[in-house]
Amino acid sequence: MPPDTIPSPRERPALAAARSRFSAPAVAQPEEPPHPSPAPLPGATPAAVAPASHPCREALIAFALAFALIVAAYLAIATPAAWFPQAVAKDWAPRMFALARGTGSLERDMLVATASGGALLVTVETDFRASDYAAIAWSATNIPDNVDVRLIWRSDYAPTKINSAAIGVAAGRLRPVVVAGDPNWIGRIRGLALAINGTLAAPVRISGVSARPMGIVDVARDRVAEWTAFESVTGTSIDSVTGGANIQDLPLPILLAVTVAVAALLWFAFARYRGRTIALPLALATLFVTAWMLDDLRWSWNLFRQARAATATYAGLDWRERHLAAEDGALFQFIEGVRAKLPTEPARVFVAADAHYFRGRAAYHLYPQNVYFEPYRNALPESSRLRPGDYLVAWQRRGIQYDSAAQRLRWDGGAPVSAELLLTTPGAALFRIR
Repeated sequence: MPPDTIPSPRERPALAAARSRFSAPAVAQPEEPPHPSPAPLPGATPAAVAPASHPCREALIAFALAFALIVAAYLAIATPAAWFPQAVAKDWAPRMFALARGTGSLERDMLVATASGGALLVTVETDFRASDYAAIAWSATNIPDNVDVRLIWRSDYAPTKINSAAIGVAAGRLRPVVVAGDPNWIGRIRGLALAINGTLAAPVRISGVSARPMGIVDVARDRVAEWTAFESVTGTSIDSVTGGANIQDLPLPILLAVTVAVAALLWFAFARYRGRTIALPLALATLFVTAWMLDDLRWSWNLFRQARAATATYAGLDWRERHLAAEDGALFQFIEGVRAKLPTEPARVFVAADAHYFRGRAAYHLYPQNVYFEPYRNALPESSRLRPGDYLVAWQRRGIQYDSAAQRLRWDGGAPVSAELLLTTPGAALFRIR
């Protein structure tokens, strides 16, 4: 067919078929093999299944980190001498003590002593190197807050010199004295003494004295012992919660509060770097609940021990025996004798005691008598307000004077009244106004 010839519409299908028969077959191009993906490293997690970080998890990590940092910083600052000393603590028992001033006796491996002429001096012979021990701790109770208490020692460096340092008193107990750094704490310590100057309302109970190296481990052990100390149920337990020992250098609630604050700052800085500060309320709630639970665990453990102690004290006893076994058992026994002296019909009864707890408890045991007591003030009405037939119950109350020969009663320097002594026990009495 000439090149300029144009096929008709009828010839076009035949021409296309002829061309297909004589055309070269198309060569199939080989498929390119897919590129192999690199094998994952052993232990690696694919990115598609990597666990997403959670604000609560991050808050817990920040809490643990902040707690460790704060405790480490506290121990580094609070340790008075070497962080890891080689010496071990030395203890002296009451049987090794000597009374230079005052009187006392051993009761159940405890020295019970009273002052003589307003002074009490307890001594013990020792022999240790001063540089090995940073603190001296006397274990004593019933120490008034208004007396002067001092640690006294002598050394072979200046045998004739008497050295002393003040001892702090808190809740009737003595605080340890850090003597490291005192220029007189030098050489070998040949003797220790406890001096108390002042009026003692009750005998002092001394259970021992110890010399402590006060390294980091000792300081940490003391703090943990303070947090976990058994807090028994007392007459004031409903009004106050100490949370361990009465004396604490670092109370656990304060440590937890500071930890929450530092952990919140750490979490916020990390979240701001990643642009996820929107979860701040959830992180703060996690930190608060964590601190709350840690403090509550201490409280729950103490409650369990209180329940166990109560079971051992009261199990199998009737109501009267339980009252006698309670903390105010001596008061209950005295009130039993008072009730036997009171008339059947309710009379006016005035209750006096230095401690407001005993005033309230005595009034409770005396009901349904017409009882009067001051719940908040240690005070009695003026003697002119009492009339014949009234009764006065005094329990461990100072300022009450009775002249048995003249049968005259007075209190707090007021005018005397005529009264009859009906019942008396050590530290307590019942009077009837005439």
